[in-house]
Amino acid sequence: MNSAMAGFFRNLGLAFLLSLAAASIAGAAQAPVPELKSRVTDTTGTLDSNTQSHLSQVLADLEKRKGAQIAVLVVATTGEDTIESYARRAFDQWRLGRKKVDDGILFVVAKDDRHLRIEVGYGLEGAVPDLLAGRIIREQVTPRFKQGDYAGGIAAGVESLAKLVDGEPLPPPAAGGQANTDGDAPGIMLLPLAVMTFFMPAAFAAFAAGIFVFFMSGSIGFGILAALAAFLLSSIGRKFGAGGARSAARASRRGGVIGGLGGGLGGGFGGGFGGGGGFGGGGFGGGGGGSGGGGASGSW
Repeated sequence: MNSAMAGFFRNLGLAFLLSLAAASIAGAAQAPVPELKSRVTDTTGTLDSNTQSHLSQVLADLEKRKGAQIAVLVVATTGEDTIESYARRAFDQWRLGRKKVDDGILFVVAKDDRHLRIEVGYGLEGAVPDLLAGRIIREQVTPRFKQGDYAGGIAAGVESLAKLVDGEPLPPPAAGGQANTDGDAPGIMLLPLAVMTFFMPAAFAAFAAGIFVFFMSGSIGFGILAALAAFLLSSIGRKFGAGGARSAARASRRGGVIGGLGGGLGGGFGGGFGGGGGFGGGGFGGGGGGSGGGGASGSW
């Protein structure tokens, strides 16, 4: 690769890293979306353990019957985000519903903001159109919220949504419940990418790895980490190539670096992307579904 081309990729990589850093700083002002670990996530302590267990069981039974996923998220505030943008961001991060079926629903309550949102996946927009989602909020949820009965309002909303989903013809769930098979794919794909970085110019390797991980995970932070790791690996690889007599000794260290990257980034990104996979293994995770912004919002 000639010096002009190398300079181009070097500048491109540096520009990418700077843009990621700027976006990361801007994103720091956003209210964080908690990690998806269960069907009911309450960061405010509003719901007691019995209520959470009851709701989780209702939603688990629904997923066993229909394959659809409904999750509840209670936060104090959405920060500078509107309830709509926060719910969409949470849905995109959690990926509720089955891949290509998109039968997920997210019920978000921002307690201190006094706003809530029912975000509906593509595949359930017929069962839960915006009009019905709005009626559930107005007739079942907010009257109870106004009386301070948050547990009762959320339970009423969840049960109403479950009834609507039960009436929708959906593809049957996989035997033994939904299993998410997508979780390991990004981690596996990172391994050849990690090896390839040894043969790329450092700036180009950083650019390629950062772009790949950013679009796969939707996380600016992961994109920055991947870009920095690729830059480091590429720099090490170039030194190996020019090392001559010391190449054998350095090769052993290269194996350690690749192993660490494969185990660390592969496992971390694989778990982050996949989320756990319904009934297929330990914990609860989204199945790869998407939302087009359907649903309804409300306040009390």
